[in-house]
Amino acid sequence: MKLSLSITLIAASLVLAKERPRDPIAHERYASGEVMAAMMAEKEASWVSAGQRGLFNPRKFKSSNGFSPCTNGYVSLKVNGTAEKFECLNLDVTGHLTHKDLGSTIDGASIGSSVWGYTVDGREFVAVAQADGTAFAEVVGKGIWNYVPFFGKAEGTLDYIGRLPTYSLNSIWREIRDYKGRYAIIGSEAVGHGIQIFDIRKLLEVRPWWNRLSTATKVFDVKTDSYHFSDLPVGRSHNVVSAAASNHIVAVGAQPRNGTCAAGLIFIDVSDISKPVRSGCNAADGYVHDAQCLIYRGPDSRFRGREICYGYNEDALTIYDITDKANSSIISITSYDGATYTHQGWVLDESNQEYLLLDDELDERDKKGAAADQHATTYIWDIKSLTSPKLTGTYKSSRVAIDHNQYIKNLFSYQAHYGAGLRILDVSSIPSDPTGAGVQEVAYLDIFPEDDGATEAPAFVGTWHNYPFFKSGHVVINTFDRGAFVAKRSKKVTGKFRAEF
Repeated sequence: MKLSLSITLIAASLVLAKERPRDPIAHERYASGEVMAAMMAEKEASWVSAGQRGLFNPRKFKSSNGFSPCTNGYVSLKVNGTAEKFECLNLDVTGHLTHKDLGSTIDGASIGSSVWGYTVDGREFVAVAQADGTAFAEVVGKGIWNYVPFFGKAEGTLDYIGRLPTYSLNSIWREIRDYKGRYAIIGSEAVGHGIQIFDIRKLLEVRPWWNRLSTATKVFDVKTDSYHFSDLPVGRSHNVVSAAASNHIVAVGAQPRNGTCAAGLIFIDVSDISKPVRSGCNAADGYVHDAQCLIYRGPDSRFRGREICYGYNEDALTIYDITDKANSSIISITSYDGATYTHQGWVLDESNQEYLLLDDELDERDKKGAAADQHATTYIWDIKSLTSPKLTGTYKSSRVAIDHNQYIKNLFSYQAHYGAGLRILDVSSIPSDPTGAGVQEVAYLDIFPEDDGATEAPAFVGTWHNYPFFKSGHVVINTFDRGAFVAKRSKKVTGKFRAEF
């Protein structure tokens, strides 16, 4: 993704935004669904346009499923038989499979979306969301299988195992999370899809531990090889969230907005995983785009031990108490200067919930608030009081880009920045300096070099999602058009950075 024209803004963190009440007039555009519908239509049109210009062309990519080091600021991967350079810092590529090699049969411009990971019996598996279903692969670990001539599997490569087709229609909007580390929960914007629940241990039946050189694959049956929740208004959801502490999962953004649950939080009891059942919903703030649900461990003694959801509700951060699913409540609704599309976020430390990082999907595109210069902007929230969250600062990337999803591990934020790729930030300074002035970018991998040096506004291209939580340090990245990549910290880290990412 393109560099800024103003080096004075590189990695700058300025408090250019403050929390504020939601604007009731502007909120009507969000509550009606107008903003979301326009954004989805714009994305689809932009993908078609990109395909017509040759930017989205999955067929030109071949799998580069091996080790490619970050050397002098670039990873070199083969595209159409020739080497193409991808900007990098402190990240090597260890594996890559195209969407075709991950089992997708779609021949379209945009195929991939979410990705999530699971560790079972010490083995690391990923579920890769695609428009026509979910692909399963193993991130190959260390073992004697790394060294077998001709048939060996190198550490860090992706080993495709099989797939679970979509339950109904194709849709690029497919989101995957986990339930208790064992089950993949899969939602989609496709009508009639519902929530698929897949036991990751089924992958061990295809690839048992005693036969790690196996190349067997399987297309799983949507009826007999997975469980299913069908009690959504029209089968659509924008996202699925784990509330494992209370044996629940949560569907969010389940249309329509004018229904009983208003596309808010829909609680699904999975105490019996084979028979998921709705146990309530919260419609009080309408549509929820994404959420993180946790047992509250933080300084606000009023809520300690309660089950809390941090909701990202298009134009506000909304915090819920969902301890009683039949009588859940809203703790606070807080908007902020420049709020354009409150998209997603993550708490800094789940064991001490004092701060939260939030990404807004449209502030850069629309040049709003702190993101008026179109540099990807991360909003830093003090949530020591759940009834009165405070926006204390921002971190501004050196790149012009749209930030989409982020997850925090060991006080590093792993952010998917569409055209600018995976960006890793050291956010350990925030508790001592919540303005964000001490936040540092320590690593990145730009998987969409086609727009480097471009002059137009940031676009919905490149990297959709990443999964950073594997103990091995491998990070899996899913892209719109060119498949899934595995990255890992380079052995030699450039720069005086904390190197535990």
